[in-house]
Amino acid sequence: MSQWIEVSIQTTHEAAEATAEIMRSVGASNGVVIEDPVLVNTLRNSGTWELCAIPEQENTEVVTIKAYYPDDAELQQRLAQIETEMAEMEARIGKCRFGNTRFRTVSEQDWANEWKQYFHVTHIGASLVIKPTWEQYASQAGEHIIEIDPGMAFGTGTHHTTCMCMERLEKVLRPAMEVFDVGTGSGILAIAAAKLGAKSVKAVDIDATAVRVATENIDANDLAGCISVKQGDLLHGTEGQADVIIANIIADIIIMLLPDIPGKLKEGGTFLASGIIEGRCQDVADAAAKVGMHVDAVDTKGDWVVMQMSKEA
Repeated sequence: MSQWIEVSIQTTHEAAEATAEIMRSVGASNGVVIEDPVLVNTLRNSGTWELCAIPEQENTEVVTIKAYYPDDAELQQRLAQIETEMAEMEARIGKCRFGNTRFRTVSEQDWANEWKQYFHVTHIGASLVIKPTWEQYASQAGEHIIEIDPGMAFGTGTHHTTCMCMERLEKVLRPAMEVFDVGTGSGILAIAAAKLGAKSVKAVDIDATAVRVATENIDANDLAGCISVKQGDLLHGTEGQADVIIANIIADIIIMLLPDIPGKLKEGGTFLASGIIEGRCQDVADAAAKVGMHVDAVDTKGDWVVMQMSKEA
């Protein structure tokens, strides 16, 4: 039976997404776990998602990011790269880690079971349903079922950032629209867009592993004819213009992306920016105004924000 090393980093809410991306980018092909206590408490109290026997979380300031790597010859190089990239991030944004990085050896079977005990069928918005591949679910009329294995890649649909993007997609997406999904990760937002009626979806991620995993998830949902996945840096992997552009990343990367949005967005099109901690909302709004983008709507859950934008007339 294969052995894996679980690498665990405790960090702030603002640095959680970036930390997860670092851990994924160095080869966590079997998934990255974001244990967000605020999200857990919200879902426990919502009545929409069964979380087994997970107790109320008391320390809500610390987010735990876990990734799994094979115990092989490349392990030490991966760990060194994580430490280097984390140190570089802290040099930019300030200290964001609590304590030391932790390590634990787990078997492949143990790892799989840890995923399964936390993820169940989840309803999002009016019609979207996230269904783990191992669970049974009888779909209701008008529902769009998204088959996904949370252990396959970053992005399960249950984090506030992804959830709010999907809820916004329900409001703005119309049949025959073209969509770009920047930083697709597991491909979940691209799949949601296609399920909601998009004519075509171009999904892009800088990480080759994410491209592979997103492709697997897209195939599992029989959407290969509608969604294409490419490796690329932000919008550099796309051609033409889109009716809707989605970027569920982090505030700093969205600010970097914004100058390219007006040229890639069709007239009357929509840009959905997520992965933004609430305290960075104004920074993103200011950057949008500088490139001629107008903030039309802002949704907030927990400490997270999704912003809907359009080109100024």
